[in-house]
Amino acid sequence: MADIDIKDMNNASVGRIEMPDSVFNVSVKQGTVHGSIVNYLANQRQGTHATKTKGLVRGGGRKPYKQKGTGRARAGSIRSPLWKGGGTIFGPQPRDYSYSLPRKAKKVALNGVLSAKLADGEVAVIDNIGFEKPSTSAMVTLLKTLGLLGRTTLIIVPEKNDNIILSARNIPGVSVIRVADLNTYEVAVHNMLLITKQAVEMLAEAGKK
Repeated sequence: MADIDIKDMNNASVGRIEMPDSVFNVSVKQGTVHGSIVNYLANQRQGTHATKTKGLVRGGGRKPYKQKGTGRARAGSIRSPLWKGGGTIFGPQPRDYSYSLPRKAKKVALNGVLSAKLADGEVAVIDNIGFEKPSTSAMVTLLKTLGLLGRTTLIIVPEKNDNIILSARNIPGVSVIRVADLNTYEVAVHNMLLITKQAVEMLAEAGKK
């Protein structure tokens, strides 16, 4: 079981914490990680894209010319897909792209990327992030003090904290997420993880289940 320093908001060490093996010492299964990320991205799709079929394009209700005697091909509507301004054949229609993935597979993938982050030295633990009010400048100062400014950073907190969320939302590359919402994609796309001590303890509890 690896243990790392716990930092305060001044980047001073205030102790050490053991990172649970069940979460931070798991082998990475590339196929499971890939499947989890694809699943997450698919579930984010709105699926609102739509094209008009010939029945949806305005106009074309009258037969453009008589059936026989013109020498031209038969036509029943000027909104046929064969005509300029006509409908679209087999175009995309609104649909639901989401699908479910086994909970165990998601857990294996998440623990795998968390383990890889720790092994690569891309995890920092902070005792607590205490902002009395939302302040972007205070968050910038904290990240700079911890040596994280300029790096994409995922801040993992135990519960929703509006002061932290509002302080970080205007900083490019910085995201805040609750332990309950943690997912493989968000962990993988950020360079660094900044985890509060309480969040680590919650992850340890979740790892036992």
